[in-house]
Amino acid sequence: MWNSLPEFGTVILAAILVAASYTFAVSLAAGAGRPRLLQAARAGAYGTIALVGVAVLVLAYAFVTHDFRLDYVARYSDRTMTTPWLIAALWGGQDGSLLWWLFLTSFFSGGCVWWLKGRYRQLQPYVIATLMSVLIFLAILMLFATNPFRTLPSGAVPDGAGLNYQLRNFYMIIHPPSLYIGFTSAAVPFAFAVAAMVTGRLDNEWIVATRKWMVFSWLFLSIGNALGMLWAYEELGWGGYWAWDPVENAAFLPWLTASAYVHSTMIQERRHMLKVWNVSLIFLTFFLTYFGTFLTRSGLIASVHSFAKSDIGNFFLGYMIVIIITSIVLVVVRMDKLRATGRIESFMSREFMFVLNNWVLLLMMIFIAVATVWPRLSEALYDREATVGPPFYNAYLPPLGVILIALMGTAPLLGWRKTSRELFIKSFRWPVGVALVVGVLHLTLGSKLGYPAIYDAEPLYPGTGGKLLAAVKSTLPFITVMLVAYNITVVIQEFQRGIRSRRLKKKEDFFHALGNLVSKSRRRYGGYIVHVGIAVMFLGFAGKAWEREKEVSMGPNEQVTLGEYELTYLGPRMEVDHEKRMVLADIAVKRHGEDKGKITPARFIYKASPGMPSTEIARFSTLRNDLYVSPGVINAQSKVATFRIHINPLVSFVWAGVGILIIGALISLWPDARPAESSAFAYMRALGTAATMVMLSIMLALAPNLAYAGSGLRLSGPEMAPEAPAKPALAPAPADE
Repeated sequence: MWNSLPEFGTVILAAILVAASYTFAVSLAAGAGRPRLLQAARAGAYGTIALVGVAVLVLAYAFVTHDFRLDYVARYSDRTMTTPWLIAALWGGQDGSLLWWLFLTSFFSGGCVWWLKGRYRQLQPYVIATLMSVLIFLAILMLFATNPFRTLPSGAVPDGAGLNYQLRNFYMIIHPPSLYIGFTSAAVPFAFAVAAMVTGRLDNEWIVATRKWMVFSWLFLSIGNALGMLWAYEELGWGGYWAWDPVENAAFLPWLTASAYVHSTMIQERRHMLKVWNVSLIFLTFFLTYFGTFLTRSGLIASVHSFAKSDIGNFFLGYMIVIIITSIVLVVVRMDKLRATGRIESFMSREFMFVLNNWVLLLMMIFIAVATVWPRLSEALYDREATVGPPFYNAYLPPLGVILIALMGTAPLLGWRKTSRELFIKSFRWPVGVALVVGVLHLTLGSKLGYPAIYDAEPLYPGTGGKLLAAVKSTLPFITVMLVAYNITVVIQEFQRGIRSRRLKKKEDFFHALGNLVSKSRRRYGGYIVHVGIAVMFLGFAGKAWEREKEVSMGPNEQVTLGEYELTYLGPRMEVDHEKRMVLADIAVKRHGEDKGKITPARFIYKASPGMPSTEIARFSTLRNDLYVSPGVINAQSKVATFRIHINPLVSFVWAGVGILIIGALISLWPDARPAESSAFAYMRALGTAATMVMLSIMLALAPNLAYAGSGLRLSGPEMAPEAPAKPALAPAPADE
C-alpha cells in the first residue's frame, strides 16, 4: 500500500466525501419522519470520522518517512528535521493545515455525537446533518483545491525545502492546534442553533446544550491567540506581541462574538430575552471562523502570517455566502418563535449591563473587521489602496477596551431586573473606594516609579480632533489602572460575600466554604476568575504607554544605558551545527548597577536558505518589565553590531493574566457532580488537562527568566553556558551576518 501512498491518500479523501454525504442524507431522512435511521446516521458519522483519522495518519507517515513524492511533504520538511518538527509540519502549510482543520472538526463532531446518545432526539438528526455538511465542504476543498497527497510532476526529490525557520518555535507547535480547536469546536454550537431553528424547538433546551461547547471554543480561541502573541514576541523581533496584523485580527474576531454570546446566553436562560441576538451571535461566530480562514488563504490581505495566494478563496467565499443565506432565512422564518417574553425593566440591572457589554464587543468586532479589509474596500470604492496600521487601531480601540472593562466590573454588582438604592450603595462602596485610592496613589507616586499617570501621546493626525484623541489616549493608562483595581475588588467582594454566607448558614471553615462555594456554582465563580485574568491582562496592556526603546550601534566593550539597565556589548562569537551557522552577540546586563549576567541575541544563517538569516531575540524578564534586545547587522570583520533595545513594562502581567483566565475557564467547564452533567462533558477532561498544560507552558516560558535572573545564564535566545570559553577570532564572513 505504501508504494501507492499518494493514490491511497486521495482515495481516503474521496471516501470521506462519500461517507459524509451518506450520513448527511440519512440524518435528514431521520429528521423528516424516519427516526429509525438515526442510529444509521450516528454510525455513518463515526465512520466518516474514522476515515479522517486515517487520512491524517497517512500524511503523518509520509512526513516521518520523508516521502518526497508528495509536493506538500517536499515543500514543508527535509531530512534534517526531527520527529516533533515533522509532525508540526502537518499544519505548517496550507494543504496540511486544512486537513488538520478537517480532522479537528471531525473530532468534535464525533465528540458531539457520542455525547448526544439518547439526548435531544428531536434536534439530533439536524445536528448531525449540519456537522456533516461542514465536513462535506472541507472534503470537497481537499479533493479539488488543496490535496495534500498531490505528487510532484517531476517525481520524488532527494530532499525537501524544510519548514520555515520562523515556525520552528515551541509555541508554533501548540499555537495553530489550539487556535484551530477554538475555530472548529464552534461548529457544534452552530449545529445546535441550526437544529433548533429547523425544528422550531427554540426554548432554552438548545441554549443549555450549547453553553459549555461555546465556553470551550472561547477558551481555546483565548489560548490560541495568547500563544500567537508569545510566538510573535519571541520570534519576530520587533519588540511587541500584537501588531494588529490582518491574520491576528481574523483570529480575534470570533473571540469577540463568542465572548458576547457567553454573557448574553445568561439573559435568555433567566429572562427569556435576546433569543434572536443569541442565535445571531452563534451564526456570526461560526461565520467569522471561516472569514478568518478566507483572509489567511485567499491572498486578499497581505500578512506576515498568511499563506500563499491561491484559488481556494473562491471556495471559502462561496461557503460563507451559504452560511449567511442559511442563517438569515432561518432567523426570518422563525422570527415569531424568537420574540422575547421578557423585557429590560431598568437601566440599573445586570441584563442591561450585559447588553451594553455585547454592543461594545460587537462594535469592536465591526471596527476591526472593516479596518482589516479596508485596503481592498478602498481599492474597490476609490480606486486606490489605503493602508491601516497599528497607530490607527491603537488610537480608537483602547477607549472601547476601557469601557468594556468598566462594564465587566459593574455587571456583577447589579441585580437582575433592577437594583435598589440600598443595594447599589452597598455593592459599589468598596470597589469604587479602592479604585479611587489606587488612582490617588498612581497620581502621586506613578512618576517616581516610572509609570506617570498621564503621559504625552502623539496625535494620530493634525487638527483639533487629533489633539482631542491624543488627550484621551494619554489618560487611558491611568483610568485602566483604576479599573483593574475596581474589577479585582469586585471579584474579591463577591467571593467574600459567598464565603461569609456559607460560614453563617453551613457553619463551615473558610477553606471548606470557599471550596464548596466554587464547586456548587462553578460557572459563576469560574467566570469571576476569568474577569480577574482579563483585568490583569489589561494592566499588562497599559504598560505599553511607558515603554522605551533605542537603536544603537556598538563595538566590543562599548556600553549603552536605557532606563535602569546598563548593557555592555562583549563582542560576537560563532557556533555551527548540522543545519546552521550562529553568529551570537554576548551582552552583559546590569540593572540598578547590579550584575545580572548575560543575554545573547543572535543571527542564524541556515544552510538551506543562507540568504534569509533569522533574528533571535534575547530578553531579561522581571515582574516590573522586560529588557528585550533584537539584533540587526553583526559585522564579522569589525565586530560592530546594531541592536534595537526595548524596555517593555508590565509584560509579565499579560502572560500571568492569560494563565488566570485559563484557570477560570477550566473551573467553569469542569463537570458538576450531577451524573448527567458529568457524563455529558467527561470526555472534555482530557482536553481541559491539555489546556492546563498549555497554561503551564506559558508560565514556564517566564519562569527561567524570573528564577535565574542574575545567575549568568542566558535568559532568552540561543543557549549559552555561564562561563563559555573564549572562541577563536571569527573567520571572514559577509558583512551582513
